[in-house]
Amino acid sequence: MLGVNKDTAEKEIKSAYRKLAMKHHPDRSDAPDAEDKFKEISEAYAVLSDKDKRRQYDQFGHAGIDSQYSQEDIFRGVDFEDLLRGFGGGGFGNRGGSIFDMFFGGEGRRGPARGQDLRYDLDLTLEQAAGGFETNIQVPRLESCPTCSGSGAKPGTSPQTCTNCNGTGQVTRVQNTPFGQMMATSPCPKCGGSGQIISDPCPACGGKGRVRKTRKISVKVPSGVESGQHLRLGGEGEASSDRGGPSGDLYVFINVKPHPLYQRSGSDLLYEADLSITQAALGIDLVVPTLDGKKAKIKIPSGTPTGSIFRLKGKGMPRLHGYTNGDMHVRVKVKTPTNLTRKQRHLLKELSLEFGEVEKVKKQTYLDDSEDDPEQKDREDKGFFGKIVDEVKGAVQ
Repeated sequence: MLGVNKDTAEKEIKSAYRKLAMKHHPDRSDAPDAEDKFKEISEAYAVLSDKDKRRQYDQFGHAGIDSQYSQEDIFRGVDFEDLLRGFGGGGFGNRGGSIFDMFFGGEGRRGPARGQDLRYDLDLTLEQAAGGFETNIQVPRLESCPTCSGSGAKPGTSPQTCTNCNGTGQVTRVQNTPFGQMMATSPCPKCGGSGQIISDPCPACGGKGRVRKTRKISVKVPSGVESGQHLRLGGEGEASSDRGGPSGDLYVFINVKPHPLYQRSGSDLLYEADLSITQAALGIDLVVPTLDGKKAKIKIPSGTPTGSIFRLKGKGMPRLHGYTNGDMHVRVKVKTPTNLTRKQRHLLKELSLEFGEVEKVKKQTYLDDSEDDPEQKDREDKGFFGKIVDEVKGAVQ
């Protein structure tokens, strides 16, 4: 399994194990069979690094090991975690427990528990995200009790070592199985795994060693952040439930609110500008607002169709941890005029005739705007008598 010969020296065996173990370590490999391969590699090293087990293996193969040793016997005396620590393995810190737990399913010995991580959602405007932002946030969390310094014991007293587990916080029981004796480790039921008994609890925290407080924490948001990104503030989470344990972390998740003028895509911005049909047809120097509050000018050429996009280089959002900005894209939209006056309709009709858009009608008939004037049409419908009545009403008023 380790790829070494029978006469390979112990130093070379250790080197081969380190190389393969780091490759298949469950904390480093995403392969579905990583844990099984790591077990096999570790078992091979445990056998080859022990003279008696190695001799049994050389003589009888794996069957000789199965018949002579239990799993506990095979791994006894081999400090795998110390072996991996020099290569940055650090045992099974991400998974919890130790390599012993992988084979025997127990809790294993571990250090003080780490405090819980916390999440805070921070809303920003687009301008704040562009310029960077610093603020103070209020975070409710469990902190180490200042009265008892986190011990849980009344000031002037001290926690006592648990006699059931002798301060280890764990109890081990041995089971006889068809494969030999197996050891199972679990938290001590008397002290709850803390290893200590508090007979006189602290009145401020009730013996828990932690109290809930709302803490003001300063947060510096770099320019260019986007929604969904987060900042990690190490040690600003909740205090550990174990005395001396590290605090958790605080994760600040960013939410950039929608902007009334701009749409964002990464470091680029999109701005939509309305053009009249005459501006689109004749061209115009278009002035648009930028995110920094200044104005920028774009030359719109004559005959620009709706949906055309123009770029303002460097007028977008700052790139996160970069020294340049994205671009601002201006998309023009040609608006069709509504609620035309009689004169405006007449001019547009003349333009339509000029473009040859109207055929097989007499020019004068087409330009007759009487039907376009509701008041004129109403007067024609009333006849002669109706016109006289309207004139009298107008004189009286």
